[in-house]
Amino acid sequence: MRHTSLDGLRAALGRVKPVHAVGRLSAVAGGVLHVTGLHRQARMGDLLRLCRQDGSTLGGEVLQLGRDSLAMMPDAPPDGVSLGDRVVLLGPVGIAPDRSWVGRVIDPYGAPLDGDGLLPGGEDRPLRASPPAPATRRGLGPRLETGMAVFNTLLPIVEGQRIGLFAGSGVGKSSLLAHLACHLDADLVVIALIGERGRELREFVEEVLGAEGMARSIIVAATSDRSPLVRRRCAWTAMAVAEHFRDQGARVLLLADSITRFAEAHREVAAASGELPALRGYPPSTAHVIMELCERAGPGADGAGTITGIFSVLVAGSDMEEPVADILRGVLDGHVVLDRRIAERGRFPAIDLLRSVSRSLPGAATEDENALIAEARQLMGSYQQSEMMIRAGLYTEGSDPALDAAVRAWPELDAFVAETAPQGVAHSFDRLRLILRRARAVQPPVSRGGGQAARLRAGGGRIASSHAGRAMAGPPSDGPPSDGSRTA
Repeated sequence: MRHTSLDGLRAALGRVKPVHAVGRLSAVAGGVLHVTGLHRQARMGDLLRLCRQDGSTLGGEVLQLGRDSLAMMPDAPPDGVSLGDRVVLLGPVGIAPDRSWVGRVIDPYGAPLDGDGLLPGGEDRPLRASPPAPATRRGLGPRLETGMAVFNTLLPIVEGQRIGLFAGSGVGKSSLLAHLACHLDADLVVIALIGERGRELREFVEEVLGAEGMARSIIVAATSDRSPLVRRRCAWTAMAVAEHFRDQGARVLLLADSITRFAEAHREVAAASGELPALRGYPPSTAHVIMELCERAGPGADGAGTITGIFSVLVAGSDMEEPVADILRGVLDGHVVLDRRIAERGRFPAIDLLRSVSRSLPGAATEDENALIAEARQLMGSYQQSEMMIRAGLYTEGSDPALDAAVRAWPELDAFVAETAPQGVAHSFDRLRLILRRARAVQPPVSRGGGQAARLRAGGGRIASSHAGRAMAGPPSDGPPSDGSRTA
């Protein structure tokens, strides 16, 4: 057992209750268990434990309270239960984080998932705490080192910011989250894996995150086979753990993957409680539950630390108007969009810069840095608007000086988005400044007979090689492109 202090053991023994109220199972309907004898003592959200006749147990939570009974939603299939089974009231659910949890994988109840013992800390925290009072919260902090050029410059992340990561499946979302877990400047990382595939948990811990990332991380995991109660509780537990260390003055990075599966779990629980669907099948309470969770992240009050939150969202077909994505965009301090088309041409991370926004700007950058960011976005926007015409050979160089500069800059800017940046923010801005200076340089004229098509055929222009040669061939941690595009 890694916990060597007696404090955790004392805390665990102090929570033992010698006497519990007991009720009886009276009915089973639609996956909800009805219990008599506890409706006067139980409260909404309390934990319950059903004891089957064969000696096995089944956990659950109080879902509804009635005049003569309560409704219990089990956290596993209710196979084998029978009328008259004993139901024990365990009381309110909470979590007691401890510094010894760093480097560990736990479930939403605080139990270890990595095969080693784990003891709770000395302070119980509610899973659904209120955020700090708005009038007492500090503003956003300084810009953070991220280890990636694009986040160091064009999409800065500042201390206490809340960012949404919008992506479909299989476009490098997990690799990007793992890179930020290893390299973003923070004292502690709390990772919520909500509804992940079971076989991917160990792979994420050992291969994607690795020893470097686990050395400062706590992972809270609820795999896809767990009940919606457990999957929903996973996000609340991770937030409660982050709040515990924030209140101790730490700069915490919270990574939640994904809020979409959190919302889906809440939808199942709400449907079982009788809430009618709306918002494309989501119940009306979905918006409040998501906003309540996200508001708990951010800067703390004076004397406390911060929670920098990165919340991933699964968007099918890049639909940014679907309910969960639309709710999050309104409550967060920026969003990063990963595009499948960019991933398919081999550039990772597949960030669509023009659809991504950091609301920490312009305050997170100097006047000179903001000018560089604006110029880079303008060049990439100009190229994207005319990309089809350029690739078809219909554009003649020299007819539009602004577009000429965009054509010259685009390959290097596209590669810049994928660059790792271990040297820090200042070096990243130096790289961006050099790229833009090259784009502004006057190029020798090209014969108007060949035009842009001649440059493409000759291979002397950068467009022909941009997709293959300058795109990053793997996730951010795989290193820079191999064609030397990062050499000044």
